[in-house]
Amino acid sequence: MKLEETLQAAAVEGDVVRQTIEIADIMEKQGNHERRIQRLENSNGQMQKLLASHDLQLRQHEDRMSDIALRFCTHESTSYDGTLIWIIKDYIRLKRDACTSKTLSLYSQPFYSSSRGYKMCARVFLNGDGVGKGTHLSLFFVILRGDYDVLLHWPFQQKVTLALLAQDGSGRHLSESFCPETGNSSFKFPTSDMNVASGCPKFAPQSSVESETYLKDDTIFIKVVVDTYGLQEP
Repeated sequence: MKLEETLQAAAVEGDVVRQTIEIADIMEKQGNHERRIQRLENSNGQMQKLLASHDLQLRQHEDRMSDIALRFCTHESTSYDGTLIWIIKDYIRLKRDACTSKTLSLYSQPFYSSSRGYKMCARVFLNGDGVGKGTHLSLFFVILRGDYDVLLHWPFQQKVTLALLAQDGSGRHLSESFCPETGNSSFKFPTSDMNVASGCPKFAPQSSVESETYLKDDTIFIKVVVDTYGLQEP
């Protein structure tokens, strides 16, 4: 009887040992799996950081390329002979924005009297400004601060012609010319980014501007000519 009990106890003890070993083996495998998962998570986190870094660098390169492209396009469209041709597209929307005071005026791209000359631009109020508000297109000439200003003659004294170009082949351009008045601060040496604009508050009636002669495909063309006669390169 004692022998049988001893054998049974030994069998139970053996089962316990085997189960303990199996449990230990399972726990070890579970630990290995957990460590593998942790390594994968760490690796995934590093990969996500790497991808985020690459995305940031890609966006920076794209921004830089866009900036270069914009500078190139601006350079290509910039005039250095004292003549500006300004294409204003989407006229109806821009005019509506002017009427609702969302965007009162627009500035053209800069143009120059020469490669090292005066820097200038045009400014337009599609719904008019001052005495022309609500009835006329107001068109102005603006002196901008340029890189070579200290080498140029001041005050600015060149004749300026502002024009709205006809698009029907008639050649009936609307234009106004003026010479700078002595003492007018608009033509002094620029001490800020731009001088006060000078020009024509009642340049053209809006009814004329919006006729088929001057408005076509929702676009108008403005031309500014600065007489460069007598100007010398610095």
